Amino acid sequence: MNGVSFVSPPRGLEAGVMKPIKDVGANWIAISPFAFSRAGEPAVTFNSPRQWWGERAEGVAAIVKAARTEKLKVMLKPHVWVREQGWAGDFTLTSESDWKVWEQSYEIYILTMARLADSLRIELFCVGTEYRKATTLRPQFWKSLIAKVRAVYKGKLTYAANWDEYEDIAFWSDLDYIGINAYFPLVDSDTPSVTMLLAAWKVPALAIKTVQQKFSKPVIFTEYGYQSTNRAVWKQWELEGKWFKPVNLAAQVNGYEALYQAVWREAWFAGGFIWKWYPKRDAGGESNTDYTPQRKPVEATIQKWYRVN
Repeated sequence: MNGVSFVSPPRGLEAGVMKPIKDVGANWIAISPFAFSRAGEPAVTFNSPRQWWGERAEGVAAIVKAARTEKLKVMLKPHVWVREQGWAGDFTLTSESDWKVWEQSYEIYILTMARLADSLRIELFCVGTEYRKATTLRPQFWKSLIAKVRAVYKGKLTYAANWDEYEDIAFWSDLDYIGINAYFPLVDSDTPSVTMLLAAWKVPALAIKTVQQKFSKPVIFTEYGYQSTNRAVWKQWELEGKWFKPVNLAAQVNGYEALYQAVWREAWFAGGFIWKWYPKRDAGGESNTDYTPQRKPVEATIQKWYRVN
């Protein structure tokens, strides 16, 4: 899976939006129909008219149709944004009754999206993204949810575990792929070399292989990528939201090159999805410090690996 995570647009798609994705060598895209929760509250809301067009069911259908024009396969990857908190990994509740309400609400969201994925013949469906606490505290719910998804969706299934969560997931055997959002902190340096990064990759690569062998499921990186700024291959989450970040295109290139060399040709590895790719042709550029590889030197690195694998 040579994939990119396609950012859903607020309105319709521009013509030819999928061609640059195909040109870089990608053969898959991931689409995220967002839902929303509030910290400490059990409700999950989705498919609201107030959401961006691309995050609603109608937008998903249109994006899939556009992807098919370039013969791209699709992963549908529902993603919950927690208001007043952001990251779903820290989402938790304090009572059993609230957890039951959340389970019912989240199940409606996921089964609705699974039925949509089946109707659009989407090849891969992700049952959740980075619910680090909820997967640990409610493992039986996830096993039950996966069985219900299987009943309405005929494609393959994964879950997108955070890099510090995947070793604790109890339900990998119920899925087709072990999914990891691969933001491993590797080297505490502004611009580490590929050699330094490959040495650092040995620890997480061995740990991933150990989990893969335990469950006998191929591994995909449901998200991976690096910002084009200093320290991009260290604790990436600490860089997000900073008002100023120096441009460092070399750090991004080295991060990608080392990741590809470390895992892309391993027998247990089945590919991954770059975070992230915007629908605008003028996205990115060499003055941009965010994750997108668009119109940056790292595009050549991606193309080199995607076109031969």
